[in-house]
Amino acid sequence: MARVYLSLGSNVEPRRHLTAALDELRARFGALAVSPAYRTKSVGFDGADFVNLAVGLDTDLSPTELNDWLHALEDRQGRRRDMPRFSDRTLDLDIVFYDRLVTEGPGHLQIPRDELKHAFVLRPIADIAPQFAHPVTGRTMAELWAEFPVETTPMTVESWLEPFAG
Repeated sequence: MARVYLSLGSNVEPRRHLTAALDELRARFGALAVSPAYRTKSVGFDGADFVNLAVGLDTDLSPTELNDWLHALEDRQGRRRDMPRFSDRTLDLDIVFYDRLVTEGPGHLQIPRDELKHAFVLRPIADIAPQFAHPVTGRTMAELWAEFPVETTPMTVESWLEPFAG
């Protein structure tokens, strides 16, 4: 089994789509570590605010199989793949870490994800896995978050999601 950390985001009915995603993830993978959900401004385009969170889970799927499964979940939640990369999304699911693997592959598979440089990915992962060390830099998520210029990215906690839910 591999320990995986995912980034989840939505700016189209986020409560509905993120809750549905968590339900499907629990049904497939069992117990989840779930971060608080954070609201941030959209990045790369002028759109509605995003709500993002992180999930930790254990899986027997390979990175490619997991990525395909996540894409199918996005599709079930109405994800449109004919839109520009930076646009509104019902659901965006990315594998940020898969154990200590470093790889790239089909379907925009990139582990670890470059988006870790954004507060909306880093902070939720630091919340649920503060001692997890980045497989390239060796720095823990807590260390990376402690050095992040938080004033550059205002974030508010969404109270509808209970943090660290099992």
